[in-house]
Amino acid sequence: MRLILASKSAARQALLKGARVPFEAMGAALDEEDVKDDLVAHGLDPKAMALALAQAKAVETSKVVDGLVIGADQTLDLDGELVGKAADLGAARERLKSLRGRRHQLHSATAAAKDGELLWDDVRSAALTMRAFSDSWLDGYLERNGDAAIHSVGCYQLEGEGVQLFERIDGDYFTILGLPLPPLLRFLRGQGVLAE
Repeated sequence: MRLILASKSAARQALLKGARVPFEAMGAALDEEDVKDDLVAHGLDPKAMALALAQAKAVETSKVVDGLVIGADQTLDLDGELVGKAADLGAARERLKSLRGRRHQLHSATAAAKDGELLWDDVRSAALTMRAFSDSWLDGYLERNGDAAIHSVGCYQLEGEGVQLFERIDGDYFTILGLPLPPLLRFLRGQGVLAE
């Protein structure tokens, strides 16, 4: 069965490639910002928002392509509030200062659909506590990482230098990277996409 990942995320694609899952990648067939605005208007919490976005990406994309479509989304939850992506490095600096010395959660959701029908979904969470890094360390971090720091909602990439921002991490590595692989691989085996 043809497997499509409805995501342009390099991290998600790398995780599937690393697990030797055969797939094609494409952008989701929807305006994500419009969907997100609608979900915010309906008062969804950050965890429910991640799940609803993953479902929408899978379902809407599966209406326009033939195959099994995987949608994924991740939200950052700071004290119950949804935190969006930073627009530039100045905003990334302020974001990291607001997270400094505090605990936040990442909610990573995955969904699968075929022919416009939702077949499966899952959402996992991880809790991360940032250390009390200095302003000078933060400035150096942003200088060394540049625009890569604004590609993720938390302004860090755990698989790189971003791991140095943390004093404690409670959760699955794949959840933190935005694609909880064990439940997804279990689903794909059940669908015959992967060998048992």
